[in-house]
Amino acid sequence: MGEFSPWHLAIVALVFVVLFGARKLPDAARGIGQSLRIFKAEMKAGVDGEPKPAETPAPQAPTASASASAELAQPAPVVQPTVTTPVQQPTTTS
Repeated sequence: MGEFSPWHLAIVALVFVVLFGARKLPDAARGIGQSLRIFKAEMKAGVDGEPKPAETPAPQAPTASASASAELAQPAPVVQPTVTTPVQQPTTTS
């Protein structure tokens, strides 16, 4: 009873197909494979003792034209409108 037979694996596969759909299974498998590769690389880096650089690209330094256009793109200062209230004239009664 402790063994998995081919029927057990077939039932598990059928449940995955029903839950996730046939279209999403390749994407899910690809994502799991990529996650395992990253995990293995990180574990190997931890065992070797030398940290590996991240795979994200480094941010680029702004160029002179980019900084000039950034200065031009600054918004104009906002001027608050002044609200005036009408002054009531005193009424004279005779």
